[in-house]
Amino acid sequence: MTELVLSDLLRSVLRGLEITVILTISGSILAFVCAFVFGLGRVSRWRFIRVFSVCYIELFRGTSVFVQVFWLYYALPAFGLLLSPLLAGILGLGLNVGAYGAEVVRSAVQATGRDQYEACCALNFTRYQTFRYIILPQAFPRMLPVFGNNMVELMKASSIVSLISLSDITFQAQQFRIRTGQTFLPFAVTLIVYFILYLGILFFIRSVTRLANPQKVKV
Repeated sequence: MTELVLSDLLRSVLRGLEITVILTISGSILAFVCAFVFGLGRVSRWRFIRVFSVCYIELFRGTSVFVQVFWLYYALPAFGLLLSPLLAGILGLGLNVGAYGAEVVRSAVQATGRDQYEACCALNFTRYQTFRYIILPQAFPRMLPVFGNNMVELMKASSIVSLISLSDITFQAQQFRIRTGQTFLPFAVTLIVYFILYLGILFFIRSVTRLANPQKVKV
């Protein structure tokens, strides 16, 4: 009987793990893109782009990720836009974490010394050349540790998609508890799986940081 229970739990965890990994990877990619687009938008010379970027950042940082995911899944259909639970989860998590990442990009770019901008002007670099060859290579290593933290937070926040009927690890653990009446075993396994995912993300970020800045690897 115990073997059957463990086998059922393992199958449930593996089904949920697939969804959680998809959410984490896809949401992190979206967050990374949003972070760079709106982070650089915050330091744009164009006022409209700066204002638009600030509105996005403050909206998603100033409201609950729960509400954002619920709004995408339950409110958008009222406007004729129906999203699947998976797409709503990816968009909600990615846009939310991307708003925090945008501030990381902005602060890393602005941390570059003013003298380097002046040197680029003296060398007649264009704005694109300045960012591409001087600013971003120095700013990117500074962003990576915080991006890693954001990715971990996104992975942990992915459990909220169970509230919109998406079968992630948390949802599968809850369903297993309902079927068997056991609480300790499914949620103990869930904790272990989340911790393993965390270690995987930590290893990935440290590896990327080592490649980007081999002289200083500290995450």
